[in-house]
Amino acid sequence: MDFNIRKASKNDLPEVLKLVKELAIYENASEEVTIKLEDLEKDGFGENPLFWIILAENSEGIIGMSFYFIRYSTWKGKCLYLEDLVVKEEYRGKKIGDALFEATLKTAKEMNAKQMNWQVLDWNEPAINFYKKFDAELDEEWINGKLRL
Repeated sequence: MDFNIRKASKNDLPEVLKLVKELAIYENASEEVTIKLEDLEKDGFGENPLFWIILAENSEGIIGMSFYFIRYSTWKGKCLYLEDLVVKEEYRGKKIGDALFEATLKTAKEMNAKQMNWQVLDWNEPAINFYKKFDAELDEEWINGKLRL
């Protein structure tokens, strides 16, 4: 399948938001998506971007994305955090996810990140198997915490 990998621009954000919503539906959490297009524009394309996006695109349009940001570990230093890796359902299994993951890994190496981190739901066997292909360490010991503000 022919597709290319590129960095996102502000004009891509409506399609990015659709991918975010598609992932939320897949993860049985569609009601959790409250972010607005304006938030993405301000936070990702303002003076001090808080995130970046790598896109997969074919002749039909945007078909997948890697959404990431920088986090800092007091133990390791600068790290790349992969927030979302999503490929439209009809394009899964065509190596698009591999290309997006590898492009993100390359970005992490170029910025001299010490590691790349992400989360995967414990029931998401396709994603777990995907990450295992890359010899990723999947940690079952840590419990995630959050506070809604």
